[in-house]
Amino acid sequence: MLTAALPNPTTRRRLVGLLGLLGAVLALMLAGAGPAAAHATLQSTDPAQNSVVATAPQTVTLTFSEAVSLSGDSVRVLDPAGKAVDTGGPAHADGKDNTARVGLNSGLANGTYTVAWRAVSEDSHPIGGAFTFSIGAPSDTSVSTTALSGAEADGVVAALYGTGRTVAYGAFALLVGAAAFVLVCWPAGAAHRGMQRLLMTGWVALLVSTVAVLMLRGPYERGSGLGQAFDLSLVRATLDERIGTALAARLLLLAASGVFLSLLVGQLGQPAPRPDGAGDATDATDTEEAENSEDAEEAELRQLEQRAAERPQHEARLGLGVAGLVLAVALSATWVGADHASVGIQVWLALPLGMLHLIAMALWLGGLAGMLVGLRHGIGADAADRFSRIAFGSVAVLTATGIYQSWRGLGSWGALTGTEYGRLLLLKTGCVVAMLGVAWISRAWLARLRAAPAEAGAVVPVEAPEPVAVAAQSDDPVRQAQLARQQAARTSAGRDRGLTPTRAGLRRSVLVEALVGVAVLVVTTMLTNSPPGRVASEIAASGTANGAAVPAPGVPAPQTVPGQTLELKLPYDTKGRTPNAKGTATVTLNPARTGPNEVHLSLDGVDGRPVDVPEVELAFTLPDRDLGPLPVPLTAEGAGRWSGTAQLPLAGNWVVSVQVRSSDIDQTTEIKQLKIG
Repeated sequence: MLTAALPNPTTRRRLVGLLGLLGAVLALMLAGAGPAAAHATLQSTDPAQNSVVATAPQTVTLTFSEAVSLSGDSVRVLDPAGKAVDTGGPAHADGKDNTARVGLNSGLANGTYTVAWRAVSEDSHPIGGAFTFSIGAPSDTSVSTTALSGAEADGVVAALYGTGRTVAYGAFALLVGAAAFVLVCWPAGAAHRGMQRLLMTGWVALLVSTVAVLMLRGPYERGSGLGQAFDLSLVRATLDERIGTALAARLLLLAASGVFLSLLVGQLGQPAPRPDGAGDATDATDTEEAENSEDAEEAELRQLEQRAAERPQHEARLGLGVAGLVLAVALSATWVGADHASVGIQVWLALPLGMLHLIAMALWLGGLAGMLVGLRHGIGADAADRFSRIAFGSVAVLTATGIYQSWRGLGSWGALTGTEYGRLLLLKTGCVVAMLGVAWISRAWLARLRAAPAEAGAVVPVEAPEPVAVAAQSDDPVRQAQLARQQAARTSAGRDRGLTPTRAGLRRSVLVEALVGVAVLVVTTMLTNSPPGRVASEIAASGTANGAAVPAPGVPAPQTVPGQTLELKLPYDTKGRTPNAKGTATVTLNPARTGPNEVHLSLDGVDGRPVDVPEVELAFTLPDRDLGPLPVPLTAEGAGRWSGTAQLPLAGNWVVSVQVRSSDIDQTTEIKQLKIG
């Protein structure tokens, strides 16, 4: 009677424990991801922006559209001379996590004060800006450019942080894709040192990059130098944020993945047991013997015994496959749970599709690395065919999820070319198309491999023959030819004998495909660090959030002459049907210099006559310094005429935005650049 051997009880317990741990971590990650607006925006301030208060306030309070994380210098208040007048240590006001409040020194003199702020929104991206208010009456202000330089991340820290994120993406793809390649396509590869090194490289690289990102996150958020990376207080503050929780969960998952890799190599890296008497005969040999043997029943029994002996490995592969799938999903959640997918519209759909996108990417790119190792060790065409089918399915998933992510991130066709996010998305699409072209070439090589029976099977490396002592000065041509063959064999000793011309061509095309995949990972990292096109477009349209749009490159900014009047004309069209829906907005600055500027705004219809509108807003932004937008309180002076005072504390390329609402539903925002100083 045949009995199917079950997996070792210890192995079963480890698999069950691993699955339970992975499920718990995944549940914790998903439970903490809730809907929010992508990239927090400053909604209100106290004192109000550009306001004039009679007496010095005791605190400055900022209210955002979503929860933000604060650091010790998230809110700074500078007097007209650029001296800090806040007490430091900003905190959430009244326990509300969407606010920031900092105290002010007593006895502040009259004049204009600048508030520079920096925080981290729920999607883990740093945000910053500045605004002004005045005590008693407005005054000139000479805030130095270095006073606001903290709004930008240190160059070295930003470069290392971006590199760490890119390496983490690549390591995830290598770890998940190579493990899937072993489980599905080439189980015998678990016994090869090349594949084992590939798996360990992915695991170690993901561990090191995760630790690096965790330590660099604090200096990256606060704009400080590299030396602050070892400040444990910053690391502790990072762990309190959403991204810190994700990184900590990833480290726990990497501990579990270490157990998974040991089981993978331990179970599949051992030769499959064979029943007594089976020897090394294959199923095909057994079938041939059964046909030629008088006792066919004995041959059939031997085949059944062989299958029963192999069943434990099949069951181990199934268990490892389930554990690996849960591990891959949980690891992917540490990215999507703290990035663009976790905030914005349709979070309930964006989270699972984001995880699918990452896993499909890993199966394709990491599987390519596994193919490179497998081809070097002479895998058969069957294994290559299985990976080809997996790659095809991965591309289909990447296409479907990528289209959804593009729609969700862009929001409009104009954002595809009008925003950094859209341009990066076009670059990534081009790289993926290039990968598909190289993949088509790989499939052509694979077809050649299948068509060559002598090359289609797995290749067993041939040991180089031992050299035979031959007289170096022998004139015997036979001996000389033998010596040449032995020298060639000795030279190629240690090389892979499985690289026939067809296999070498397939390996070259797979290598090029993998190199293009590295470029895809780099662009993907840049995408995750860029505000989505939908957010950038909404910011430009509203004119009330940080990072206001800048005119297209190549459009020169009007140069101002200090002390002289500057006039800017901004044609507008709200697409409405009322007479005031289309015309020209004229902004006049006097005296067009740093400090307070008298501003006049007029709206004229297409016939040149003044038109009135239900609502008009005017604001100034200095994008290079993350300053603004600084709204200008306007006072009506008749139909289509307004005036106010704009505080422009720094010289530079400013952006003026005019938002015109001609009816309850028709609205537009026009922008123009001007150079002050």
